[in-house]
Amino acid sequence: MGIRTALIAAMLLVATPQLALAQSEVPLAALARQEQLLQFDSFNNDTALALGNKVVELARAGNKKVAVNVTRDGLMLFYFGMDGMTADHANWIRRKSNLVNRTGHSSFYTHTEIKNSGGDYDKIPSLDMKDYAAHGGSFPLILKGGAHIGTITVTGLPGPEDHALVVAALKAYLKVEID
Repeated sequence: MGIRTALIAAMLLVATPQLALAQSEVPLAALARQEQLLQFDSFNNDTALALGNKVVELARAGNKKVAVNVTRDGLMLFYFGMDGMTADHANWIRRKSNLVNRTGHSSFYTHTEIKNSGGDYDKIPSLDMKDYAAHGGSFPLILKGGAHIGTITVTGLPGPEDHALVVAALKAYLKVEID
């Protein structure tokens, strides 16, 4: 494991419990900034493979067990479930990804937006919760210029930790630093 990967894994181990405790304090502007900065110049099947493998690498380095999915234009390009993952985790991926495709925002953005306005993120009017989940872990794949082309989704941890893992993988892959 490289030094950079080890540092990111260490940051995940330290940051995610604090993120989980403080999820109500996460400003929407910070989540929107992640979406603006974590964009791709181009994206192909090899990108999906590298990005999915980066999530697996970081999860293993942090001793976390997750399932990860990368989809472009509705086509699954990458899926990996670590030991202990079940078909239920694949359903969580589907539901979180559906929400991102519907809203254009990360599932944690929608979760936080609803929570901050006093709503119940498990009962969103006009959305069937059998098909949508407003829990952290799914993030839009966006080409620079604004084209939404797919999603990367992680499940298996609490929502804020799923989100943090996705963001860490995107930051590492794209070599982007976010304040």
